[in-house]
Amino acid sequence: MDFKSEAKKYEKQFKDDLKQIVSIPSLRDDSTKSANAPFGKACRAALDKMMEIGQKAGFNVRDIDGYACVIEYGDQEDSIGILAHLDIVPIGDGWTRDPLGCEEEAGFMFGRGVLDDKGPLIAGLTAMRILKDNGIKLNKKIQLICGCDEESGMQCMEYYCKHEKLPSFSFTPDASFPVIYGEKGIMSLELKFKNDTPIKSMQAGERMNVVIGKADAYVSNFDYGKEFDFYLKANGLSGSLSEEKGMTKIHLDGVSAHASTPWMGVNAGLHLLNFVGCVYQDDQLTRLAQMLMDVRGYKTQIGIEGAYMGPLSCNTGIIRIDDDEISIILDIRYPNDTTCETVTSGMRKALKEAGLDGSVECLSDSKPLFLNPDSDFIQKLMQVYREYSQDDFTPAMTMGGGTYARKLPNCVAFGPEFPRPLETTLTIGGPHQADEAINIEEMLTSIAIYAAALETLGK
Repeated sequence: MDFKSEAKKYEKQFKDDLKQIVSIPSLRDDSTKSANAPFGKACRAALDKMMEIGQKAGFNVRDIDGYACVIEYGDQEDSIGILAHLDIVPIGDGWTRDPLGCEEEAGFMFGRGVLDDKGPLIAGLTAMRILKDNGIKLNKKIQLICGCDEESGMQCMEYYCKHEKLPSFSFTPDASFPVIYGEKGIMSLELKFKNDTPIKSMQAGERMNVVIGKADAYVSNFDYGKEFDFYLKANGLSGSLSEEKGMTKIHLDGVSAHASTPWMGVNAGLHLLNFVGCVYQDDQLTRLAQMLMDVRGYKTQIGIEGAYMGPLSCNTGIIRIDDDEISIILDIRYPNDTTCETVTSGMRKALKEAGLDGSVECLSDSKPLFLNPDSDFIQKLMQVYREYSQDDFTPAMTMGGGTYARKLPNCVAFGPEFPRPLETTLTIGGPHQADEAINIEEMLTSIAIYAAALETLGK
């Protein structure tokens, strides 16, 4: 079957399903959680809508206690899984289109989650529709597993793994093509220091896995307006000064980006620390800022180049300062050539040698994922990808992002982003960025790839 032409027939259905899901701002909110909504009302609403869509499509649907749902095609004992998530990161500022509207322009659809990961989730469902509607019989059941907590710790998938039989093989459409057979380890470190700096209060960053796009700090006795203007111009930044409650509020705008690629963003929080440290001649702030601005980690003695996975990356995701304490939370992606313990000890050593008296605590650690790229499973996926993409050049690869693949055995990330750059005059945002978008034609090709992959794996 030519799944590419079949996918084209489902374009309207894909868009309609996606619009329904994107319209729900499914951000985890523990303040509204309940017995059957462990991640809050908004995530529950998205889960209910997804189950409704699956039922209307004619599939068997099961609710996994509000942690996830499963949409199934077939009733065989063995299964092939598609893992995707309904939750999103905070919408953030800087949008030029309705982040919940799925607006279309020049072949693109815009909205929070259209790429990460609601669009790919609906692509997986659409692939299942094609198989079912064409009466394609498989020897394995297909399970679309829809989680609600991928962006905040993956507790949904941990719960699923404890309570459900796991698929024999799975893929998650939450990254790039071709196959991602390895994912860096993801750990979070919290650095704490006594606050003896000019900053009286600072709140910057909402999630550790996002580069800080905006930052505010409050200081007293501020008389550095000219220096602030110079700093902004010298670094290509924008910002503002205002007076509030007898203090000066310093605001800086950076550029948000995914923590797995912090070099693609501009960290407003670190720039703010650096500016205040420079004008007030505060060594603690300047040393911290300049050490952490090295997103490869060499200035904090944690840098390493992995043989398969490439370099370690370090993102400063959250900065909190009050009268007594400075707290900085780092999102670190490390290759399988090193360990959480080595990274933690390296950070402690770097702070000590820099004369910074603080504590270093590992808050979480998700070990690296690494599968054999020559396995039959991965080679089958690669063959399907090459057939429908006409890309015979790009190899299977590893990445710094973290997906559900690390939670299940025999699971890899597989699309939906293609390695070739898109040519467009529009401003297109990626995951976790303003104006997040998908290219509709590319998503239809992804649907074809997923349908062909499910047929191949399900035989």
